[in-house]
Amino acid sequence: MIPIVYNVRSVVRRPVSTTLTALGVGLVVAVFIGMLALANGFRAALAKTGSDANAMVLRKGADSELSSGLGRDVASIIAADPDNRPLVSPEVYVLVPLGKVFDTTQVANVVVRGVSDQAWQVRSNVHVTEGQRPASGRADVCVGKRLVQRFPHTGIGETLRFGGRDWKVTCHFAAAGSAFESEIWGENEQFMPVFRGEVFQSITFRLKDPAAFDEAQRSLQGDKRMTVDVHRESDFYAQQSRLLGTILGFLAVMITSIMAVGAVFGAINTMYAAISSRAPEIGVLLTLGFRPWTVLVSFLAESAFIAVIGGILGCLFALPLNGIVTGTTNWSSFSEIAFSFRVTPLLLFAGLTFAVVMGVIGGFFPALRAARLQVVQALR
Repeated sequence: MIPIVYNVRSVVRRPVSTTLTALGVGLVVAVFIGMLALANGFRAALAKTGSDANAMVLRKGADSELSSGLGRDVASIIAADPDNRPLVSPEVYVLVPLGKVFDTTQVANVVVRGVSDQAWQVRSNVHVTEGQRPASGRADVCVGKRLVQRFPHTGIGETLRFGGRDWKVTCHFAAAGSAFESEIWGENEQFMPVFRGEVFQSITFRLKDPAAFDEAQRSLQGDKRMTVDVHRESDFYAQQSRLLGTILGFLAVMITSIMAVGAVFGAINTMYAAISSRAPEIGVLLTLGFRPWTVLVSFLAESAFIAVIGGILGCLFALPLNGIVTGTTNWSSFSEIAFSFRVTPLLLFAGLTFAVVMGVIGGFFPALRAARLQVVQALR
């Protein structure tokens, strides 16, 4: 085999073309990782929202909280078994339009969730970071921390207006980066008469034994007094993320595939130029007894090496995206959800792999041409 140091020295002797090709590959890799980090962050936010220890009850056939409706009688039946369902939270779920901070004409649908006192125990990942919880019987609300910088009048002591009423912000809460951080919470008894009447949209309860979910599901769905579907909370929110997560992943592949074509052509041009200027060297290599396939492998390795440099640059370009907060519409609930880009080691590895693939594809035909050179023609 041709020593790899030969290819490294050849790359170093062509700094301008090598740098431009590596930058092209790096930009494609950065976009690829960025798009996947966007989809990864969205899925992670919803995955953190649900708990394996909780079960969620919706009206039978409802595919989201928005389309569900459960009466007080259903809440009473579910709460009637405290031994197996020690904590029960009947909840109101509505969307309200709010103008954004930087452009109040740009309106987004924000989730307003009416909860009971037990909701703060049912949702163990939710905790108040500043202020006091809404007082019972008062028009108080608690705002998720992701909304504070994105919507006006969300500071503690300020007043939000929606549903034809003024609501005083008494606290901010965090929820381990989950979708709850993009919601506004208040007392369910205050929200019910303002929005959808004497109806809850969902009822979430803590399972005494998380392994007993199937038994609880059969029991509640088989109860003739109500027509409900029971979901494990973690599975429900994971399902909610699939549609948009799949779309974002598809867009990542489509956009970067189009960009990759340009990067591959850049690698092809670079390698063809290198082979043209190094034809005598190739002839000497063949004269010394190196086989054509070793020449092919050598130039493929050189192209891959340039691509690896580009892949590393792309990973460095993408790293600052990690943790940046953005927002989009969750198509399953048509509500605004804020989440962070999530760049993981697996995504960085995928970016490097993608770079190597581009390098190998871009270098194959020039390497094949080098391997097919005739010694006499090359030495001329």
